[in-house]
Amino acid sequence: MNFKISTKEILHIISLKEVELSANMTVELQVLLLKYLSEPASNIVLNLESLSSLNSLTAEMLLEIQQKFYDLKRSLVICCMQQAVEAFLEENGFLEQMNTTPTESEACDIVQMEEIERELFS
Repeated sequence: MNFKISTKEILHIISLKEVELSANMTVELQVLLLKYLSEPASNIVLNLESLSSLNSLTAEMLLEIQQKFYDLKRSLVICCMQQAVEAFLEENGFLEQMNTTPTESEACDIVQMEEIERELFS
């Protein structure tokens, strides 16, 4: 699986460089995302700009991992989805449960706002 990771002060931006994710790649993505839960204060922005399709297995996995992040007071925001991916998620009832934004910049802003909220309410 090809991807690029950019690290900023409070978050990591993971940009997938794949058009499709096979079952093996979905497992690789899961392992990649879950490893950040063992690091202190790691938030993720997952850029899916290059992904042209998605399957239910991958969508369910992303939803489960997103919930694990929030359970541990971390953020996982998905951004830059192509219209076909967003439509698939909407049609299958995943989109409304996911924290998504149209742009990477907006995703970074959400992570920063959620960090501020966590600081204020802790």
